[in-house]
Amino acid sequence: MARQRPKAPGQRQLRIGEELRHALAAIFERESFRDPALVDVRLTVTEVRPSPDLRHARVYIVPLGGGDLPKILEGLKRVKPFLRRELANRVQIRFIPDLIFSADTTFDEAEHISRLLHKPEVARDIWPGDSDVDSNGGSDGDDAPDEV
Repeated sequence: MARQRPKAPGQRQLRIGEELRHALAAIFERESFRDPALVDVRLTVTEVRPSPDLRHARVYIVPLGGGDLPKILEGLKRVKPFLRRELANRVQIRFIPDLIFSADTTFDEAEHISRLLHKPEVARDIWPGDSDVDSNGGSDGDDAPDEV
């Protein structure tokens, strides 16, 4: 029996995810938490992915200015009941999903790929005719080789 590929999220899932993201961002912006792991921590909610049945939602966060991410995630688990109550007041849906907090690593992955692309040996392969690759892997100011 062949495995089925997961379906893309539906329009309703995307809409609910965006509503939850905006509401959580507003809560994190305006509220001060008593949890020691969340005191003076600024968080950005990059994405909220609800499950197809809308009972669970994975919330991807990035702490602004860094921070101890495992402690922040533990603190968010502890304040989850408060967050769900606040969401119930702000978002008009039948059930407030259970929140699962995760670190958003897409920025780290993008930085890693950018560093790889700017290595001299990789830049040489991307722009083979460009001999002006500096020690940082960048070119002489252009992003593409000069036309001949």
